[in-house]
Amino acid sequence: MMNLDPDTFKMPQARPFGQVDKPILRLEGIRKVYGAHVVLDDVNLTLRSGEVVAVIGPSGSGKSTLLRCINMLGPATSGRVVFGDLTIDEAASPTTQQLTHLRRSVGMVFQSFNLFPHMSVLRNVSLPQERVLGRSRKEANRRSLELLARVGLEDKADQYPARCSGGQQQRIAIARALALEPQIMLFDEPTSSLDPELGLEVLAVMQELARSGMTMIVVTHEMNFAETVSDRVIIMADGKIIEEGPSKQVMRDPQSDRAKRFLKAVKDR
Repeated sequence: MMNLDPDTFKMPQARPFGQVDKPILRLEGIRKVYGAHVVLDDVNLTLRSGEVVAVIGPSGSGKSTLLRCINMLGPATSGRVVFGDLTIDEAASPTTQQLTHLRRSVGMVFQSFNLFPHMSVLRNVSLPQERVLGRSRKEANRRSLELLARVGLEDKADQYPARCSGGQQQRIAIARALALEPQIMLFDEPTSSLDPELGLEVLAVMQELARSGMTMIVVTHEMNFAETVSDRVIIMADGKIIEEGPSKQVMRDPQSDRAKRFLKAVKDR
């Protein structure tokens, strides 16, 4: 059972920067425009297998939009997403086969939990496996119980989401995403709608995933998580990456004036 006591919750030291595997994802020249408003402006990013990247920055800087461009929930205006041997031109319509491959391989956890309220916790985690992976209900349920135990919620399998706290619902959402056995996990501010104590529950699960070697991109306002759990921090502002590098280096000694202003504002808040 995970220790979720906020008084004793400690983040592990991040793995040394660079001790990760080969590139698994590349973003090339990602640009997103709504009318005259440029949301993302020529964003380039390489993610390596086993790497945990934290994306931070002021509101409206394009962080969440970037995640949606990666899994094609909101395709970019131009640019390319390269995932392994799969290359998707964001300006063109991807094929159904490309989308299926990408979304099976890239799991996403949102700010809101998006659980089916009329289904049990177990059914919420099992149904996607049956629909997407073709597992039998028995096989899916077995895997679901394993994942619910991993996030500390095996005893909630027969409950409905409304009977669970916000932190528990977010952990269920993480289990559901993991059930499809993704190679990459995207997190879009998963603790932003939770009070601090419930947020610790979710961070503990994400900490365990990082320790296990899961490749992750985490958009977050949790500065301690960014500094001590991730391998690399990316700071975005005005639709661009303004600074990136090893987590402690970026968080403690930012080089650009814009990054310094942002981190000072966060620390002084």
